[in-house]
Amino acid sequence: MPKNGSPQTKTLFPAPFCKAYWRQAASEFKSLKMLLFAALVVALRVALKSVSIPIAADLRIGVGFFVNAFGAMIYGPVVAAAGAAVSDTLGALLFPSGPYFPLFLLTEIAGSVIFALFLYSTRVTALRVILSRFCIDFFVNIVLNTPVMMAYYSVMLGKSYKVLHWPRIVKNLAMFPLESVLLILFLRAVIPAVKPLGAVPGGVEALRFTRKNITLLAAFTVIGLAAVILYAIAR
Repeated sequence: MPKNGSPQTKTLFPAPFCKAYWRQAASEFKSLKMLLFAALVVALRVALKSVSIPIAADLRIGVGFFVNAFGAMIYGPVVAAAGAAVSDTLGALLFPSGPYFPLFLLTEIAGSVIFALFLYSTRVTALRVILSRFCIDFFVNIVLNTPVMMAYYSVMLGKSYKVLHWPRIVKNLAMFPLESVLLILFLRAVIPAVKPLGAVPGGVEALRFTRKNITLLAAFTVIGLAAVILYAIAR
C-alpha cells in the first residue's frame, strides 16, 4: 500500500483473519485524509449522542450508530477503536449523564470494531450488515455490557445491578430488526456518494432486501431471545 494510505489501493478480504488485513487497517493511520475523516466521524458521534428517533413509548433508536457504522466501514477496526475511545471520552466530558466510568470504553470500542470487522475492505452485503448489528445488540449491548454495568453500579453507585435486566434485554432484541433495516437503507444512500473516492469497494447491489435476509432477521431475533430465556432458566 502506498505511504499516503490511498483508499484506491485497498485490498479486499473475505474475512479479517489474516495479518495482511490488520496491516492494511493499521496503515490507515498513515493517511492524513483518513485521520481527518475519522475526526469528523468522532465529532458527529459526539454531537449525535443524545439524538434519537422515537419509535414507541420508551423505545428510541439512537442515530449515532449510523455514523459509527459508516466510519468503521471506511477506516477499519484499528482507527475505529481509537475513534470510539475518543468519542466516548469527549461525549462523557461534554454531555455528562452521570459519573464517568472508564469501563464503558469497552462497549464503545467493541461496537465500533465489530462494525469494521464486518464492513471494512470487503463487499458490503445485507447479510454482513445484519450480522454486525446482531453481534452488537446481543454480544455487546447484552453480554458484554452486563458485567460493565454491574461494576459501574457497584463501584460508582454502591448498588447492585441485576444480571438479567429485562427491559434493556428486550429493547435490544426488539429493536435489532428495525435497526438492521434502517442501517441497510442508510448505507444504500451514502455508499454511492463516496464510491467515486474509492473508499468503498463495490456498489449497493448486495444491499437488497430478500426473503432470505428477512428470514434471517426473524431467526436471529428468536435465537437471541431464546438464549436469554435459557440462561434465565439455568440460573
